[in-house]
Amino acid sequence: MKTFGLIGHRLGYSFSQKFFTEKFSRENLPDHEYLNFELDSIDEFPGVFERGKEIGGLNCTIPYKQQIMQFLDEIDPEAEQIGAVNTVKIIWKDGTRILKGFNTDIYGFEHSLQPMLEPKHKKALILGTGGASKAIKYILEKLQIKYLSASIEEQLFENEIRYNQINEELLKNHLIIIHATPIGTFPNVDNCPDIAYQFITADHVLFDLVYNPEETLFLKKGKTQGAKTKNGLEMLHLQAIRAWEIWNS
Repeated sequence: MKTFGLIGHRLGYSFSQKFFTEKFSRENLPDHEYLNFELDSIDEFPGVFERGKEIGGLNCTIPYKQQIMQFLDEIDPEAEQIGAVNTVKIIWKDGTRILKGFNTDIYGFEHSLQPMLEPKHKKALILGTGGASKAIKYILEKLQIKYLSASIEEQLFENEIRYNQINEELLKNHLIIIHATPIGTFPNVDNCPDIAYQFITADHVLFDLVYNPEETLFLKKGKTQGAKTKNGLEMLHLQAIRAWEIWNS
């Protein structure tokens, strides 16, 4: 049995497990399985290889995307620059297992966001400064889109602002708004980032990394104002497809 899997803390519902289990069934790969590896600490990571007889590849989710890097033999330059890994390729060389880390979130985000953009979309506002925002910043820089990040942390860093600074003028100049926090995730579907939605227009693009529920309150409020909206589901599909390509290359 060729085993693939997801490393995380409390996984519960797993998009990746559902996606790959259905993929294996659809493509008639009965000797493939996808498991969830719930770890109480990243220190338990080496034990994963004892639980899976023949591990062909791994995904990694919060809170271990950065912590896992200490266990890897090689890291792809993009993943190293971002400082986060969500895909691990297993390479066998002279009987030795070599672990190489990649970040497919950047591929998924870029190819999900880009079709929504027009020449007028020159500046972005990122809601949140956690690990999820790293891939977003990387792609915005690649697309030459300037950005600000709204932070709730005590210390502000370069290009970071407070939520109470998000006023009409700022929203008028930042036509891309990307939500990169867990706010609004099921079951807390009545929550949304605290911004002045009345200043959102039909020129805006709202992207929410959350995919459960399918339409968050953040996206609903944007759609009411005429904005183009998209959730994180397509991004997840794209990053999973890219991970499969990496494992099999």
